[in-house]
Amino acid sequence: MKITEKIKKPISQELKIFEKQFYNSVSSKVKLLDLILIYILNRKGKQIRPILVLLFAKMFSKGTMSEKSYRAANLVELIHTASLIHDDIVDDSNVRRNFLTINALWKNKISVLVGDFFLSKALLLSTENKDYDLLNEVSKAVKEISEGELFQIQKSRNFNLSEEDYNILISKKTASLFSCCCKLGSIASGKNNLNDIETFGNYLGIIFQIKDDLFDYTTKKIGKPTSDLNSQKITLPLIFSIKNSTYRDKKLIKVILKKKKYTMDNKKMVNEFIIKYKGFEYAHNKMLDYKNKALKILKKFPDNDSKESIEILLDYIIERKY
Repeated sequence: MKITEKIKKPISQELKIFEKQFYNSVSSKVKLLDLILIYILNRKGKQIRPILVLLFAKMFSKGTMSEKSYRAANLVELIHTASLIHDDIVDDSNVRRNFLTINALWKNKISVLVGDFFLSKALLLSTENKDYDLLNEVSKAVKEISEGELFQIQKSRNFNLSEEDYNILISKKTASLFSCCCKLGSIASGKNNLNDIETFGNYLGIIFQIKDDLFDYTTKKIGKPTSDLNSQKITLPLIFSIKNSTYRDKKLIKVILKKKKYTMDNKKMVNEFIIKYKGFEYAHNKMLDYKNKALKILKKFPDNDSKESIEILLDYIIERKY
């Protein structure tokens, strides 16, 4: 059995219900919009975020799943899809998951409107069902993501991002939504004390982002843009290497990083620089540190199949190939 199948096993039936509900929730009578929606839905990703919602909901509800749990999973998938569409516009990305992005096919104006459509669907789903507690958590996460993106732009322009800044950045930009997913599932199951759940989700999101940082230096096609160097985003392996390099090497690498476009030789030099100063090794060890912290919290949660799947998911995020 594949690792992804093991993760989904406790919620296999619930995922089918979720997917059916999600497809129904984004249908439209506008032909252009419906065409684009079909294109998006046929190219779904790993669905880690709704899987997290459903696993946490089932873990804390003694195996039962409420309608609110399904709405929570739909809510987070709507928000995540909107953010991906808008991210591709901001980053000028033409490919995602080995397929052309919405902005590559239908240009930016239509892409912005499609992203807004997903956001509006998320708002309506919550308000129509009076899920104000879920909407509150998602709204906080969207605020954090927006602040994180702007913070990254501000810091990356001068290549002066410290590791402390980086931790703040990824907690906002990536981990906030992971934490939100864990909380949504827990809230939908009736759980009120969310402190450990929020912290666990934050650690999970940090691990996910560090792993993505490592993908930015791969030469393989992994189905997502590996363009953080080209967009002048500073990642953990690079931050650590710059901090620990000699003055001469630091000066040389910053000359390369300030270029608007990178040649293959430039990318090779950056890779060699990070290898020399053990940036990849440091980032990998950081992931393992956060994994250990996350496992300590996970031990506090109820022992059941959903908990086991969450632990497998933790390993999968670290070991994944894309």
